[in-house]
Amino acid sequence: MEIFVSTYYYIALISTVLFILKLIIFTIFGGDTEVETDFNDTFETDTSFNFISIQSVLAFLMGLGWAGLACVQHWNMRLRFAIIISLVFGFLMMYFSAWLMFCIRKLNHRVKKDYSKCVGLKGRAYTNFAPNAKGQIEINFNDQLSIEEAINNTDKEISSFSNVKVVKYENGILYIEQE
Repeated sequence: MEIFVSTYYYIALISTVLFILKLIIFTIFGGDTEVETDFNDTFETDTSFNFISIQSVLAFLMGLGWAGLACVQHWNMRLRFAIIISLVFGFLMMYFSAWLMFCIRKLNHRVKKDYSKCVGLKGRAYTNFAPNAKGQIEINFNDQLSIEEAINNTDKEISSFSNVKVVKYENGILYIEQE
């Protein structure tokens, strides 16, 4: 019986330490999902339910270890019941961890923009535009100030911070003219 107590203890201790180290390292250096701050593109969210991951395996081992230790050492249960309860609790912790990660990934909502609705909107040139050349504009679109790629639709140069107007949207490109 003492072997099971020490086994459960080491499983619980090692998996808890690894779980905490993983949280600290991913908090400081970033996690396994990329954080993007540029919301100008069309994004899609991956909301797959990843049941098996490092996070969920560590949660399983923590649940197994601590529940098994409690059953054997504190509640004086028979070994069979302790193993069954610790396995069930470990799988519950694994499921809960995977479910939490699923919910967190669903929060990663990315906005799809319909650029055809930009025609007629006014903004500012963010960069200098040579005649019929590409650059960036600053435009208030969908109640959100964003920087978008655009092409100067005229034969005149447009300097940065000049007022511009989107005159057409064609083949995924915004065309502007100076106001």
